[in-house]
Amino acid sequence: MYIFIHFIWVLVFTQENQAINKEQIALIAYVIFAVLLLSVMVILFFVTFQKRKNKLLLDKIEQQKRYDEEISRTQTEIQEQTLKHLGWELHDNIGQLLVFANMQLNAIVPKLPDPIKNRAEEATDSVKKSLAEVRSLSKSLNNDVLLNIGFEESITNELNRLKRMSFESATLSVNGDRHELNDPKHGIILFRILQEFFSNSVKYSEATTIDVTLEYTPEALIITATDNGIGFEVSSAEKGSGLINMKSRAELINGTFNINSQPNQGVTLKIKYPFD
Repeated sequence: MYIFIHFIWVLVFTQENQAINKEQIALIAYVIFAVLLLSVMVILFFVTFQKRKNKLLLDKIEQQKRYDEEISRTQTEIQEQTLKHLGWELHDNIGQLLVFANMQLNAIVPKLPDPIKNRAEEATDSVKKSLAEVRSLSKSLNNDVLLNIGFEESITNELNRLKRMSFESATLSVNGDRHELNDPKHGIILFRILQEFFSNSVKYSEATTIDVTLEYTPEALIITATDNGIGFEVSSAEKGSGLINMKSRAELINGTFNINSQPNQGVTLKIKYPFD
């Protein structure tokens, strides 16, 4: 375009030197104006088309994001309802059966002869421990109970349950000034992520200690959980349903999720939950 305009001006200059008439100058000026106008129209069309294309792409990405969030939210709600139902079943059915068994044993043990009384008392003690475990587990599955007792208390109860499962140590540390979560229900989601981590430590890591740290900053809550288990290769486990669920739950509340591990070096989970 620049070369063409330069050529036209050279032509005009040459024509002027040759004393061309005004009609020729006007024709050349009209051609230049038409070319410039056409160029501007082409540029505007291209810019408008590109903006429209980008807007359509952004709208499509946003729609897909909303769809994925809605799917995750629906899955979370279904899982919470299922867990709540399981909690009720444990408390109302299994718990009641254990209460009845404990009552029966308490009534029978005093009447037993001494040689077998000790064994019966051990059985009674086992039933009592099982009843306490069922009640604790039913609370951790019921989101209404979790809302009532709060986020930190829910973690403490779960860690105490792990210690009763022969863990040598299961500790919770809180640093910084406490800050309310953006939504109390977000505490349930964060707790479910930690619960999944605890479950993996029990089933796969062969861990004997678990440490959880809650660090409150003005901008975010940073949650760190570590175990001393056998660890795993993160790259080979990233497509597992457990890690996918944990990550999707974190993203649902605008949090970031990261997990690090190496064989024989334990597992470290870190969640950053931004306030507001």
